[in-house]
Amino acid sequence: MKKKKMFMIISLFMVLTIVLAACGTAAEPTAVEEPAAEEPAAEEPATEEPAAEEPAAEEPAAAEPVTIDVWFHSGKGEEREVLDEQVTTFNEMQDKVYVNAILLPEGSYNDQVSAGALAGDLPCLLDFDGPFLYNYAWSGYLRPLDDFVSQELKDDFLPSIIEQGTYGGKLYSLGTFDSGLALWGNKSYLEEAGVRIPTSIDDPWTMDEFMAAMDALMELDQVEYALDLKLNYGAGDEWNTYAFSPFIQSFGGDLIDRTDYQSSDGVLNGPESVAALEWFQSLFENGYANPSPAGDDDFYGSKIAALSYVGHWMYGPHTEGLGEDAILIPMPILGEKAVTGSGSWNWGITSTCKNPEAAFEFLSYLIEPEEILHMTNANGAVPARKSAIAQSELYAEGGLLNLFVQQLEGGVAVSRPQTPAYPVITSAYKTAIWNIIAGADVQSELDNAVEIIDLDIEDNSGYPLPE
Repeated sequence: MKKKKMFMIISLFMVLTIVLAACGTAAEPTAVEEPAAEEPAAEEPATEEPAAEEPAAEEPAAAEPVTIDVWFHSGKGEEREVLDEQVTTFNEMQDKVYVNAILLPEGSYNDQVSAGALAGDLPCLLDFDGPFLYNYAWSGYLRPLDDFVSQELKDDFLPSIIEQGTYGGKLYSLGTFDSGLALWGNKSYLEEAGVRIPTSIDDPWTMDEFMAAMDALMELDQVEYALDLKLNYGAGDEWNTYAFSPFIQSFGGDLIDRTDYQSSDGVLNGPESVAALEWFQSLFENGYANPSPAGDDDFYGSKIAALSYVGHWMYGPHTEGLGEDAILIPMPILGEKAVTGSGSWNWGITSTCKNPEAAFEFLSYLIEPEEILHMTNANGAVPARKSAIAQSELYAEGGLLNLFVQQLEGGVAVSRPQTPAYPVITSAYKTAIWNIIAGADVQSELDNAVEIIDLDIEDNSGYPLPE
């Protein structure tokens, strides 16, 4: 029995051993049970859900462009159209500066600038007729441009542009074009009358030749009067000072004593200026000029005038009306020397502008040679930069309008006085001019003008330069 019990115990032990061994063998995987395909393939990102849930970094929002207000005068239709195109192109070509251009009437432009300054409502950038700069700068309306304009850039501008834009030794403005005056002539009339046609500033008509030419032209059946003086522009226009101050300067007079800009006495009403405007008055008394033309086209339309004293802006109408008969004749020597006017509308940045760098960015675009030509090809003006003149078919050497460049660079052009008193000077002079045309005594009219000008200078303590 014991043997049998012992045998059963041994047998049970052996069965357990076999079972345990079998279980242990089954738990260990073989090489066949571990295929390589079961390993994750390069950990594909599609299975990594946490990474997909993390939001991608957002790109910073583009900065809003700086908006600058720009005022400009209505001017000629061609000028408005070009500036509109330039504003549109500038706004579309970049996204840092947005130009909001505001058109104002030309006739009251200076008054609106003054009103805007008093109200603290001036734009960042504005254009204005050149000689008004000095009053604007003296009044504190403008900020200097010297920090923006390199010497290299200054050197590429016509000297007359830099002179016009400078007050108190600082540069306050730049223009895209300059101007000039000359005699436009009807070539067919001149040749029929047997008149010599000057072509260079080195050989202009003398006073005697000029008067003889007008006498000969008056003999032609087609000619009602020899000289169109553009009085259709009216008594209030800046034309009256711009056009008729060169007459007194040619005789040796001037609008003011330029040594210190403190008085017009003895200069505007001196013997030279009186002689010049007595000659001017005689043009109407003797029938050479019409004091009240019916319109603008006596020279190029009805062709009843043989000569027209005017500037570059009539290039289009004159060449369209007269074709190759429209020619330029240099300013005559009326007295001591030949004199023509200079200066035109130009651009300045206001002292209240919060973003002057943005304003100058737009101004920099306007004064690029290509954009200057864009404007001057439309309005016929003299390109302000030498690099633009060299590319201009009209103004480069040999061009139809190169005479204007010769006069500006050859010492014939005289700028209007660089003084804050200029608004009063031009107002007083215009009044005298129209009274003289109407037959008033020249000396008395100029004495009255001097009294008004000198009183204004005295009332403003001589217009001392701002500190």
